[in-house]
Amino acid sequence: MARARRRDWLVTLGLLLLACALSGLLLLVDRGGGFVSMLFVLMVAITARLTEGYACGVTASFVGVICVNYVFTYPYWEFNFTIAGYPLTFFTMLSVSLIVSALTSQIKRQEQLRMETERETMRANLLRAVSHDLRTPLTSIVGSTSVLLESGALLESGQREELLRSVRDEAQWLIRMVENLLSITRMGDGEARIRKELEAAEEVLSSVAVKFQQRFPGVRLELEVPREPLFVPMDAILVEQVLMNLLENAAYHGDSTRIRLSARRQGEDGVFTVLDDGRGVPEEVLPQIFTPALRGGSAASDGRRSMGIGLSVCRSIVRAHGGTMSAANDPGGGAAFCFTLPLEEAGESIPEEEKL
Repeated sequence: MARARRRDWLVTLGLLLLACALSGLLLLVDRGGGFVSMLFVLMVAITARLTEGYACGVTASFVGVICVNYVFTYPYWEFNFTIAGYPLTFFTMLSVSLIVSALTSQIKRQEQLRMETERETMRANLLRAVSHDLRTPLTSIVGSTSVLLESGALLESGQREELLRSVRDEAQWLIRMVENLLSITRMGDGEARIRKELEAAEEVLSSVAVKFQQRFPGVRLELEVPREPLFVPMDAILVEQVLMNLLENAAYHGDSTRIRLSARRQGEDGVFTVLDDGRGVPEEVLPQIFTPALRGGSAASDGRRSMGIGLSVCRSIVRAHGGTMSAANDPGGGAAFCFTLPLEEAGESIPEEEKL
């Protein structure tokens, strides 16, 4: 709060100095000075729009009126309260300040209410998705371990190994789900910030590829990296989480046997793509595939576990970096997930609509 107040007063001071400087320069061209009042009225309106509350706008009104009368109106550097229209100038500036401040405050309150409503909706969708997605593997783990405890001696070694493998796979999936939730927690709620450092895209891709191949040795993963080193400002851990989610999504839901992971430069952005050779994504799912309430791919229809929560986290992380994310079906077959990260530092805050 104190930082915001300091910012508001610095903005007010800067605009006042700017108005004074412009008025002084213009007086060198036109000694009449009729434009000075309008210039300060504009400054007051901008101040009221860019600052919180009424204090800065009202202060700018008083200071502006004094500057117009004392500094920029003949006789210069003297007060002259007999100037025609002087009271009107003062009340015009004050009225503009109050009206613009009131409208700005009202708009900001309405926007805050809208964002809070959207966040509550997203939290509810996230809770429903998490509840569903956690219950399924937990039920499977409980069932498999119950069979092993109650009838383990009667099972063949192959059956016991299959049950244990199922427990391991479900437990690994739970770990990945928790990693997604931790990613959300790490980005935070409210004034969320991420820490960017310049990272080599090929190193990030290589790290993700090693982890993925350990989990999915039966899926062929192809890497495509730029010929020249590509350095991207990013939080490497979060971006690796995005890539791993996309790769796992392709492996789980796309019936993919081959996945291509690539990075390239496109203008002022670094572009990362995950392209698989699977069955693609149903067209009716594509427009809402990144929302927590929906499931990645066609998981809901074929009984496979969903990755909807993972895709929602992916988009949140990418947009927190100032990038964009999209999904489409490749004309040659399979699905293509693509996201961009700006190569130049921009704002690090998560967009309000993405905060969970």
